[in-house]
Amino acid sequence: MGKLVICGVGLIGGSFALSIKSALAGRHDCPHIVGLGRSRASLERALELGVIDEIACDWKSALQGADLVFLGMPVGQILPVMQAIAPYLGPDTLVTDGGSTKCDVVAAARQALGDKIGQFIPGHPIAGAEKSGVAAAKADLYLGRRVVLTPLPENRPEDVAAIRKVWELAGAKVSELSPEEHDRVFAAVSHLPHLLAFALVHDLALRDNADQLFSFAASGFRDFTRIASSHPEMWRDICIANRKALMKEVDAFMVELMKTRVMLASADSAGLESMFATARARRDAWLEAQAPVGE
Repeated sequence: MGKLVICGVGLIGGSFALSIKSALAGRHDCPHIVGLGRSRASLERALELGVIDEIACDWKSALQGADLVFLGMPVGQILPVMQAIAPYLGPDTLVTDGGSTKCDVVAAARQALGDKIGQFIPGHPIAGAEKSGVAAAKADLYLGRRVVLTPLPENRPEDVAAIRKVWELAGAKVSELSPEEHDRVFAAVSHLPHLLAFALVHDLALRDNADQLFSFAASGFRDFTRIASSHPEMWRDICIANRKALMKEVDAFMVELMKTRVMLASADSAGLESMFATARARRDAWLEAQAPVGE
């Protein structure tokens, strides 16, 4: 890469830039990184922190000679950004993203890019954090983390391979899913947990004795609700974009919650213990599978 353009220099986009800088530090192919975004103050902070090398004023100048564009903004902003990119997108410039939903992003790309759709390779790094903004960006955010690519029929295999290689430079493990399968999977294991964490904290915050409740909350509450500190705008967009799949998961969870309520009401200790044991065993097995070899 000679030139990398980051639109949305926050946690995800900023960490993408830092990871590439770190991986290619001192090499002739370390790219010149250009930043764009809504907030001039954030861009100036990114420049000050060394996350980017230059602030672009417009897409025409930003895309001139660009090898890769990374879109790191909330998914609700993807369509207007792609519409702004389209007139200036050269034939050799690839575009990828870090959005947490894929069907809506692909639809936006098809609408905005037209016959240039083959230059867009959708992606999703599974490496967010509850803190946002460029100050939270770090070079090792993607180290050992999974990134999901959702290639399109129009993508050239060598372009998909190039995006895979960039993510592997960042230290990520790359998988591939279809956009539809991606959204179904992440509705269950990411979007639903965030929705539940936000809902629980919101419920307690609006109670008359909220101050008392929060004063007694400890590690269990902190661990369960950590992700309720995530970026509200970003998660608003994710939930709306993936609402069909997410509503199915909410409905399934409500059924599970009602089964749990029945066990409580009937003092079904054996049923509760069996449920808890199954959940613990499956979570422990998942944690063990996540641990690095030799840990």
